Amino acid sequence: MRGTAALLLLAASAALACVDTGYRRTKREELLKRAKRRWVLSTIEITEEDEGPFPKEISQMYNDQIDKVAKTKFRISGAGVTEEPMDVFSIDEDNGKVYAHKAIDREKKSCFHIQFDILDKSTGEPIDNKLSFDVEIKDLNDNDPKFLRPKIIESVKENAEEGYLAVRLQAMDPDQPNSPNSTMSFSLVSQTPAEPKIELKQMDDRTAQLTYNGGCFDYDKAKVYNIIAKVQDHGTPPRSSTASITLKILDTNTHLPTFKETMYHGEVNEMAVVKDVLRVAVEDKDSPNTPGWQAKYSFVSGNENENYEIVTDPKTNEGIFSVIKGKDFERTTFTHVQIKVENVEPLFKCPYKPGPAAKHSTANITIKVIDMNDPPVFDKDKTNVHQKEEDPPGKTVFVSKVTDVDSDISKIKFVILDDPADWMKVDPNTGIVSTTKKMDRESPFVDENNVYTILVGAIDNGEPMATGTATVLIHLKDINDNKPMLLNNSVTFCAHLDEVPVKVEDSDADPYSAPFSFAFDESDKKVSEYWELVPTFGKESALRMVKTLAYGNYSVPLVIEDQQNMKSTETLLVVVCECGKSNTCLKQPLSVDVSGAVIGLILGSLLLFLLLLLIFACNCGKKFKKLPIGSDEGTQTLIKYNQEGGSAECKTEPSMLLPATTTTTNNITVTDGQQTLQNAKTMYTTEKTNVFNSFYQNNYGEEMGTMDMHSGGMRGAGMYNDTWTHRSGTYMGTSQYGLSQVDQHISEHLHRKLQILSAAGQSEDVGYQPHEYAYEGVGSRSQSLDQISLGNLDDVQFLNDLGPRFKTLGQICQQAIEEKNITF
Repeated sequence: MRGTAALLLLAASAALACVDTGYRRTKREELLKRAKRRWVLSTIEITEEDEGPFPKEISQMYNDQIDKVAKTKFRISGAGVTEEPMDVFSIDEDNGKVYAHKAIDREKKSCFHIQFDILDKSTGEPIDNKLSFDVEIKDLNDNDPKFLRPKIIESVKENAEEGYLAVRLQAMDPDQPNSPNSTMSFSLVSQTPAEPKIELKQMDDRTAQLTYNGGCFDYDKAKVYNIIAKVQDHGTPPRSSTASITLKILDTNTHLPTFKETMYHGEVNEMAVVKDVLRVAVEDKDSPNTPGWQAKYSFVSGNENENYEIVTDPKTNEGIFSVIKGKDFERTTFTHVQIKVENVEPLFKCPYKPGPAAKHSTANITIKVIDMNDPPVFDKDKTNVHQKEEDPPGKTVFVSKVTDVDSDISKIKFVILDDPADWMKVDPNTGIVSTTKKMDRESPFVDENNVYTILVGAIDNGEPMATGTATVLIHLKDINDNKPMLLNNSVTFCAHLDEVPVKVEDSDADPYSAPFSFAFDESDKKVSEYWELVPTFGKESALRMVKTLAYGNYSVPLVIEDQQNMKSTETLLVVVCECGKSNTCLKQPLSVDVSGAVIGLILGSLLLFLLLLLIFACNCGKKFKKLPIGSDEGTQTLIKYNQEGGSAECKTEPSMLLPATTTTTNNITVTDGQQTLQNAKTMYTTEKTNVFNSFYQNNYGEEMGTMDMHSGGMRGAGMYNDTWTHRSGTYMGTSQYGLSQVDQHISEHLHRKLQILSAAGQSEDVGYQPHEYAYEGVGSRSQSLDQISLGNLDDVQFLNDLGPRFKTLGQICQQAIEEKNITF
């Protein structure tokens, strides 16, 4: 620090007014501990709403370092200078005087925190440390205290208890807190009407509550109270404001209802139940449609048996009198009833109003009972009887016993009013009820408690006729009259299951039903080799497979026996299959039932087949005629061409019919998918077979047997089938030819070809190689046509009897021969 200085705080409390007490004490101690002071401050305190004139000097700053510098200047900053609100304060930079430029409202800004320092005027550098001071705004009592709710409207019940009312007043004053200017007092200015006396009790500095004591509100005298309340502060001069309070009095039950008449009369028929026999009316001085006005009726006497009721009509406030239980004329002719009335809300009586206790109004009602024909009365309304089911018809179940005070007992007729299963009849004169059919405990008309209910009626001969009723509850005892039966006669045995449940039902009750005994029918001894029952005793069993069975349908005969040794023979159909997630068969196993008619049809077909075979064999010796080209029988049907993905017409040509172009070897290897040919004879036969197989499969796709022509042998089905339809019916022919003639003609033909080729100077090569026809990656499924005996190669007349399919083959071969100009 440079030099020594004395800091004079002329108004320390005013300078620290913007901070709290603790901060102010700490700041003061800090200032007092300074060893060297350079600033001299004057008092900085101004009054709010100062009227001026402005600018007005409020203080002057001084520093003892100004003598050490040629020229200095003062500078201030902060609230009111460089911060909002702007242009409130300024300082003369030459002499340090601080000025105020406008009036200040303390309620908007109560304190300004300002920083000031001194600078070297030539260099602009500070010549001493910066210091802060506060400008405190002195409060004036320039604000009125105000109610938060200057107008209050509240409702108060007429029977409100003494003490606090539900009206609370609150006020506020924006002047300086905890000062006389903001301290408030509440008071009551006026009240109309004046009774009962209402007061205003102050709860704290900002709150007051209305109270009343020493009286009661009277809705009939005053329905509204107007009150003026005032709040005043303690400033100089004091300021105040008022609030208006309107209290609306709600009417309550201060008057009892009274009957308009004291005597009422009515009449009903004997034993009749009648609604709204008569109505009673009342008067009430309380406000209509309020709980203090609504009437509530009750019986004083005469309704000990609860024959009557009286309820309030909510619209008219009348009492509706009704008979809910009939009266018997033989016992009484007139009935006297006394009723009273009160309000739903209890009566309120002001304790400050002396007088006698209130008394409820009453009225008398006289009901005349008119004599009517009483129905016959059974000695019991409900009768329980016990019978055994399946007893023979004609058994007595119930005997009627009735009395009738108005009619002759001998004239009463009895009827069955309700008999759901039609099991009963009643003697119309005696009332004896007996069975007409066997009763079945398992009938749906018998309830879960084994009870069958009927209703018996007794009709007298009065005017009008009257009917009395009695309910008969027949408890049926069970017998063992039902055999145990399979709940499901078929089950699915999935491949992944270990067992399937065998569930049984028996309509009888214990001890005539479960647990059951399970066993296989001994008539089929092989069943136990494949199946077993586990357990063999209980409410249900399970069927297990002992040996693995193929997928299919199986019948398992069972013998089921209940506790009383009643047996039943049941057949359980078991479907063994592969199942999906829902334990249902993915594909239903094929099940064929071969009956006698089907077997006869099969035998007849076989006999017909043998007969046709014999006829066809007898025609083998005939001369064959040349196959006509492009002809067809008029009686034959069209060939089937509607196959899905129909085969293409085969255009292959037999190699044996082509002219020789190359030499042959004696050992030729040909692969047709199944065998190797070792000589020319076998080659020719195989080649011819492939040609026919390829044509036949591609055009018709029929599955036939497979031929193996090694050394004239035959493997598989050595025949072909050909079926066509005439206009007059359908004909199926089956032909079989030996291979000896085929071999003979093949050998002769090859021999002639070799001689011709040898004479022409050609080598031993026959001029062709085996070819694959219509090969699709698999062997031909069609039966070989090589079994057809050619007989004489030049005579092919027999082909005319082979049907339209083989004529197509002939057309293809003939067309190839003509195109290549081939001669034999």
